[in-house]
Amino acid sequence: MKKQNFKLTKLSCYTAYFTMSSIFSLPPLLFATLQDMYGISYTLLGTLVLTNFCTQLTVDLIFTVFTKYFNVKKVVRIMPLITSAGMLIYAVVPKFMPEHAYAGLLIGTILFSVSAGLSEVLLSPVIAAIPSDNPQKDMSLLHSLYAFGVFTVVVISTLFLRFFGAANWFYLTLFWAALPVTAAVMFMLSPMPEMDVTSNSEGTKGTKRRTLALALCVGCIFFGSCAENAMSNWISSYMENALHIDKTVGDILGVAMFAILLGMARIGYAKYGKNIIKTLFIGMSGAVCCYLIAGLSTNIYFAFVACILTGLFTAMLWPGTLIMMEENLPGIGVAAYALMAAGGDFGASLAPQLLGVIVDKVSASNIGAELSQSLNLSTEQIGLKAGMLATAIYPVLGVILLIFAAKYFKKHKSVQE
Repeated sequence: MKKQNFKLTKLSCYTAYFTMSSIFSLPPLLFATLQDMYGISYTLLGTLVLTNFCTQLTVDLIFTVFTKYFNVKKVVRIMPLITSAGMLIYAVVPKFMPEHAYAGLLIGTILFSVSAGLSEVLLSPVIAAIPSDNPQKDMSLLHSLYAFGVFTVVVISTLFLRFFGAANWFYLTLFWAALPVTAAVMFMLSPMPEMDVTSNSEGTKGTKRRTLALALCVGCIFFGSCAENAMSNWISSYMENALHIDKTVGDILGVAMFAILLGMARIGYAKYGKNIIKTLFIGMSGAVCCYLIAGLSTNIYFAFVACILTGLFTAMLWPGTLIMMEENLPGIGVAAYALMAAGGDFGASLAPQLLGVIVDKVSASNIGAELSQSLNLSTEQIGLKAGMLATAIYPVLGVILLIFAAKYFKKHKSVQE
């Protein structure tokens, strides 16, 4: 097929990635409402978050091992419909069967999490397989649309709940459930590029080198995902409970601005970026500084800005690692993208969870109580700051791994052949 025939395919991928953002950003905005209306505990709400990431990770691992048994083109086309089905169940069951509210939320979460996992596994290789004069730009733009989607969902949903009331959350959820149908229709009308379901075979020596190179990329995306998602999941609570900023202001200026910087940085790299390893190094190093400032600074404004700027520095850590993989491992298959998605999703689930554990442990410890008295802060504030400081270890390890990866790729250029 001619190159221009894939324009609608590319636009379909962008639309699907944009609409997928509602899966991650809408449920947390509704948790307080669901708790009040249906008496759902914090533990059960936390279980929904864990279910989300575990389901995605399971999908990633399944595609890593069994990619060749799936019709990738058909899966891509029905993927947005799975998102809509999950969001629909999430809304309808609690509304019309409140006695089974949690079951509906759980089933809906599993369904749209399957779709989210498929999106991470398949949309990047589809974009990579489309002939392009600037494949890095296309990949960076794809991931930037997720960030802008988060911003859109947060702003629209926050304003809707503010003006129409939390009791009308059902209609808001139906609205976000309807949008992925657009992407599904676009995919049905789009041609699909040919994609390798496995990586190219080589000799034993070449295979070992490619395996180690892929392992380095998976490690980098893991640490990058940890750095990004720890802050994205905790920025709202940190601003409200550690910095004592109004929740609405914190969500709009904190969560939304974090997402905007995430998207703008990806757009910026799509337009001007060239050296991806250098970009990743700057991103990891900047993330270290942001976490240290957020955890150590007693100045509210410095800490506030550091939290937001984390979005800027972590923006390219996920898509940039995919670009690094594509540059150094040409001809890589869908299974490799699935493995990369698994590494990213593992980081996205592990880092926020461990940060929460640190907050609880430090807040309840004797050291936390002593620091609370000496610094004139609550034990909760001490715990949150300790969590931010501890999270800095992920980008630190990411910097170390990147240095090793850069030397390895430079020395073993045969992995690119």
